[in-house]
Amino acid sequence: MVPKKLLIFAEQIYRMFFSGETIMKTIITIMATLLTIQLQAQNNVTIRYNQVGSYPWQEKIIVVEGINPVGKLKVTTPDGKTLKPKVKMREATSAFSGKKRYVIDLGNLTSTGLYQVSVDGKSCNFAVSEHPFADIAKASLRLFYLIRSGIVITQGGEYNRPLGHPDTSVLVHPSAASSLRPAGTIISSPYGWYDAGDYNKYVVNSAFSIGLMFAAYEQLPHYFAHLRTNIPESDNNTPDLLDEMMFNLQWLLTMQDPMDGGVYHKLTTPNFEGFVMPSDCKQLRYVVTKSVTASLDFAAVMADAARLFESYQKDYPGFSAIAAAASERAYRWAKEHPTAFYHQNELKDPAVTTGTYGDGNARDEFFWASSALYRLTGRQHYLDDARQYQPERFTAPSWGNVASLGSFEWMKSENEELGINLRNQLIAYCDEAIKPVTSSCFQSPFGNKAQDFGWGCLAEKCCCQGFVLLYADKLLGTTKYQPNALQNADYLLGRNATGYCYVTGFGEKSPMHPHHRISASDGIEKPFPGMLVGGPNPGQQDKREMKAKYPSDYPDESYIDDAASYASNEVAINWNASLVAFLCWLDTLH
Repeated sequence: MVPKKLLIFAEQIYRMFFSGETIMKTIITIMATLLTIQLQAQNNVTIRYNQVGSYPWQEKIIVVEGINPVGKLKVTTPDGKTLKPKVKMREATSAFSGKKRYVIDLGNLTSTGLYQVSVDGKSCNFAVSEHPFADIAKASLRLFYLIRSGIVITQGGEYNRPLGHPDTSVLVHPSAASSLRPAGTIISSPYGWYDAGDYNKYVVNSAFSIGLMFAAYEQLPHYFAHLRTNIPESDNNTPDLLDEMMFNLQWLLTMQDPMDGGVYHKLTTPNFEGFVMPSDCKQLRYVVTKSVTASLDFAAVMADAARLFESYQKDYPGFSAIAAAASERAYRWAKEHPTAFYHQNELKDPAVTTGTYGDGNARDEFFWASSALYRLTGRQHYLDDARQYQPERFTAPSWGNVASLGSFEWMKSENEELGINLRNQLIAYCDEAIKPVTSSCFQSPFGNKAQDFGWGCLAEKCCCQGFVLLYADKLLGTTKYQPNALQNADYLLGRNATGYCYVTGFGEKSPMHPHHRISASDGIEKPFPGMLVGGPNPGQQDKREMKAKYPSDYPDESYIDDAASYASNEVAINWNASLVAFLCWLDTLH
């Protein structure tokens, strides 16, 4: 088939010759048109690459679209030398768009510095560093300080802001009322993190986020002992990661009903606030009904916190005992109310329309909580419950399925029945995850199936998968999965179908307009650095509400950098928790 542009060009030439124009004028027009077509062809060339950096010893892969790069690839070294490397290359065709791509291994680029890679006039800067993930890993954790609720932010630099949502006068919603805390009772529930692009605080997601970062901390205690994030607590004797977790744990403790041990599902306004700063918000805030999932997630994370803070009594005296008692009380309440699931449509006076974090199956929460409590106490009934609720297969961590957080509790356990079975499940998951890498469009475990994309996919499907791959290597004492985890990082940081580095403040092309109320309202052009956006979401649940249109419907390109896009461009604590767990582990590699 003749390309449409050439047909139009041919028609123009015909008209020129038969309309009396001079030959010279015709030749000039032809030359100009040919040059335009050539420039347009060059503009269609794209290079997809990790925009943050690579270790000297890891593979250096780029992906080229729009042209066959054979004979057109040049690499300029940090000291200015031009190379024409003998590269390894393969072709790959997208299962979604049909686009042909060229996956290129640049070879042995081991000197640190900035390389320039060019293909037929298009170029990019490719960084090689001894510590490529240090800054972005630190920013991903420091983000949690910037989204703290109920305090004045004084160490945020240009992002400092006044007090918002002190939450010292929160109302008990009618759904949460009891004889000793009737509807309208005022309680104090300060601190914690804003959950996502909104200003509410949700127990399920907070507990999951802490639990995932605890899992990373337990594998990398020496690393976190030396990681400083410039927060108010940085000068104490506790690692900054644990200090940051404590700020949210203090809020979580206020969400437990002191009368019966059950845990309120969330602290929320009836409706989402507009895009205004926290100090400008006016809606009343409520704690709503207790739920079995919130109570179990609370029980699990408090059990782990009781263990992990035992060594830091100087900074947090008595906390471990308080957390252990709170954990057991919440677990007992959940056992007594196993079907107390959250049903937002039942909430009245006022109705509530904010995020639900609803879940109609508590088996995974029972498994995580019983596993954590057995590890803390050694009591038989927790072991019995863990056996009853253990999963049949390993799944990547997510707020809606926390079974893997329970599995992590057993990975080095001497209990053969659970320990060996759960380890085998994890290895089977990892072996399956890496199968498509060598035939994939972007040389990564993530992003090869339509099911890989959706709400928060970059966290739950990409970062969490990478974290699990690294976890498996440590468990086995190998580096079998390490290259594949690094490939997921490459995807996340720019070697993907959109060319975005999906973490704010990093790379040459990163989100500038996340669905995040503070970043959209603070008058600062740059959003908070270190935020992971949700990523491509072919569901496009927000498209009817946006003025802008998604640039593509293909699953891996269904992303738009627009503050109105809550489906693809929102941020959330659980997503950033996965970024912390993944990137901090990558930062420890040598």
